[in-house]
Amino acid sequence: MDDLADKGWSQQDGFLSDALIARLASECRARDAAGKLAAAATGRGDGQAVREGIRGDRIQWVEPGQSAACDLYLSALDELRLAINRSLYLGLEDFEGHFALYPPGAFYLKHLDRFRDDDRRMLSVVIYLNHGWLPEQGGELRLYFSDGHTLDLSPVAARLVVFMSGDFPHEVLPASHERLSLTGWFRRRV
Repeated sequence: MDDLADKGWSQQDGFLSDALIARLASECRARDAAGKLAAAATGRGDGQAVREGIRGDRIQWVEPGQSAACDLYLSALDELRLAINRSLYLGLEDFEGHFALYPPGAFYLKHLDRFRDDDRRMLSVVIYLNHGWLPEQGGELRLYFSDGHTLDLSPVAARLVVFMSGDFPHEVLPASHERLSLTGWFRRRV
């Protein structure tokens, strides 16, 4: 928690067990094969649209009761939410998240995870599902800092990345291989 408090972001490797990561990766691929993952949109309400020049992943929202693996994931995130609230007093109330599958070459251009007129999303949370990921495969999450420098984080299996949703513009760089994650947001009540 110290790095989240001090820097506004944190990376923790090995957040979930290898066995659970493998189950979640398998479930993501099975959902995609069954046509359950859909092209991700940007914006919201009437302004929501699929814009392939901005974002190229396919997603499906995760809800309690969908599978045992998803329930274990959601339980781990709820424990994390409670720990963050105890340490940082952010008033995080709930979580929303989805599977994300980036086909080879897909990307997501620089953006913020918080809407201008809605500040409920407090923390962005990403858990990677990519066993055996190599640096040359790309697909990094690039964080942009206010002082102008950037940080690239590889999407290796069981890596948890958490950052303040309204403070860090970021992008997903293209990868040469399929890239899987569970991506979501801890939210507060307005």
